[in-house]
Amino acid sequence: MNYLLKRDSKKWWILFLNKGSVFMGLMLKKIISFSLVVLLTFSLFVPQAGAEKRQQTAQPIIDARAKKTLTVEGKTFKDLNGNGQLDPYENWQLSDNERARDLISKMTLQEKAGLLVIPEFPKFQEGKLVLPNKMINQTTRYFIFREFPSADVIAGYNNQIQEAAEATRLGIPAVIISNPRNHPANAPNLEAAGQFSYWPDPLGLAATRDLNLISEFARISGREFRASGIRKLYGYSADVSTDPEWPRIDETFGEDPRIISDIIFRIVKGYQGDILNENSVSTTVRHFPGGGAREEGKDPHFEEGQYNIYPTKGSLVRYHIPPFRAAIAADTTSIMPYYAYPSNKSAEQGLPRFSPEQQFEEVGFAMNKSFITDYLRGQLGFLGYVNSDTSAVVDRAWGALDLPVEQRFAKALNAGTNIFSGVSNPTPIITAVNQGLVSVDRINRSATYLLTEMMKLGLFENPYVDPKNALTIANDPASQERADLAHRKSVVLMRNDNNLLPLTDEKIRGVRLYVEMFPGGTNGAATQRLRETIRNYDKNITLTDNLENATHALIWIMPKQDILKRFPQLLIGPETEVSQIARINQIQKRVPTITAINLRSPWLLNNIEPNAASFIGTFGTKPEALIDVIRGRFNPVGKLPFTMPANQQAVDNEVGDIPGFREDPSYVYRAKSGDAYIYNFGLSYSTARNERNGFFDRLKDFFGQ
Repeated sequence: MNYLLKRDSKKWWILFLNKGSVFMGLMLKKIISFSLVVLLTFSLFVPQAGAEKRQQTAQPIIDARAKKTLTVEGKTFKDLNGNGQLDPYENWQLSDNERARDLISKMTLQEKAGLLVIPEFPKFQEGKLVLPNKMINQTTRYFIFREFPSADVIAGYNNQIQEAAEATRLGIPAVIISNPRNHPANAPNLEAAGQFSYWPDPLGLAATRDLNLISEFARISGREFRASGIRKLYGYSADVSTDPEWPRIDETFGEDPRIISDIIFRIVKGYQGDILNENSVSTTVRHFPGGGAREEGKDPHFEEGQYNIYPTKGSLVRYHIPPFRAAIAADTTSIMPYYAYPSNKSAEQGLPRFSPEQQFEEVGFAMNKSFITDYLRGQLGFLGYVNSDTSAVVDRAWGALDLPVEQRFAKALNAGTNIFSGVSNPTPIITAVNQGLVSVDRINRSATYLLTEMMKLGLFENPYVDPKNALTIANDPASQERADLAHRKSVVLMRNDNNLLPLTDEKIRGVRLYVEMFPGGTNGAATQRLRETIRNYDKNITLTDNLENATHALIWIMPKQDILKRFPQLLIGPETEVSQIARINQIQKRVPTITAINLRSPWLLNNIEPNAASFIGTFGTKPEALIDVIRGRFNPVGKLPFTMPANQQAVDNEVGDIPGFREDPSYVYRAKSGDAYIYNFGLSYSTARNERNGFFDRLKDFFGQ
């Protein structure tokens, strides 16, 4: 094998040549299947986008609302500390490092410690920021925003917080953080005016296999974040979903490290751009070194799931690390470790041992120097900052709960963590410094990361946004048009007996379609909404509310796991909020039934798939997209992002740290048709044509044409 590397100022190309390939077709398949997992072997050689000596010469937009401006040699600056002089940190002509160094020298220990915590969003009453605000006054500047008002309201919140921050002693701006906001799994009412564009869930994006469209998604979503004043994203999850019972699989891109790596690279680039600047949204890729390696689905939010275990030799580096290599190559600004600690019951993983007796130090990853400083920074070459998960050094400090809280903070800081989510009180950090547990230099280093990020984002010059513009961008029909394409491309056709589908205009004549949702909602409200949507969207479909009068049926099953119940479960039934299995089977046996299921997890399908006439997988899909596929207006192209397990015994026997496609063949569910529902399975109405088109689409994407 040869690797040919070519570099210009912005891009790296790696061309994989297999000398043993005889036929062109085989060689092309090698080329297009070559993914970032291999490319990222060379990630250490990629120049970092956020170069330290970045300087600005053109006059930026200056917006000062609580402080005055200065004019020096015809250029305008903000007098952030109000001393009537141009200090280096106020001078946008200097490098980010010079500015941050000057600002650090002016800050007290209390102010620097305040900068290293991330509490919940400040309180608003009747649309007004409640002042005085303790967090802002203690120089806390990073806030997590979890509500879902319209974009103009978010923009207004941002402006009020920024003005209050600007009015403080040094005028340091704020950074609003959010989890993903474009998917129905975590964002309610996405179809309401003023909400961000409505895309399928992350698993649905992976199911499209359309990397160019995923890049578009990231750019569109980033534009919406930026316009509303949200400048930092907690996302996306680079976790490889190797344990089917893990309740957070719906936040991931599935089980294949290759496609996850490709997606993560494009997500980071789409939000941040090639260089972090005033048009960027900073990304925090999570949950290092991968949250998907679980045992029986137990999550480290809770004591019973506090460890990551790797029963398979080398599985950590082979399967779980590659997406983080992709994030690093894309210059993600920060990385979030998961709560768990690495278990010494694991098979050998090939990393440097913690001690002769122990493969790992069994403390949470945010406090684990071997993983953060030695591996993430030392071996993988990460140059950004480390952002802890919520309360990771407080009530979820697994392996270190016996330590006083100031020692936990010190242990995390000394391990290489820089900022703490879910924390509002900086006192333990100040105490740790005063007790000599952590150095001031280490505090300065963490604060420098954060101040430099703010400067690159242009927040010191103009942190304000236009609420009207935010609303316009959120309501942009062109954005939703691209999102709707993703919805259609995410639909996976899994079975289609006797070519029941598509129900074309010719075949739909005489069809009386019975529609029901499971669960149906209070007094059948969910079912009624679906029926109304279909009536409004497609006048050629005749609906009947009476099963006895129906010729066909469409049922849509929406199982869900609740992580807070602490009882991972994949069987479709009351435990997954679908109680009417008998009713589902009754409908399926009464008339030919199109059965759709929302795949938030790799559910056990044994009690709902065999009696279906057609079986479809969805991922937070809009009803209109499902109807487009059913009616043949769109030829299904979606592929399963994970493997469907055969039964509960298969789930009980799987090892938890390798993808489903690497499990024993007995693990895979086989449909009534005989098809194996393994990763990447998906039918279409003209499979050969779709496979050929997909091949050339991927080839074009590989060469960036």
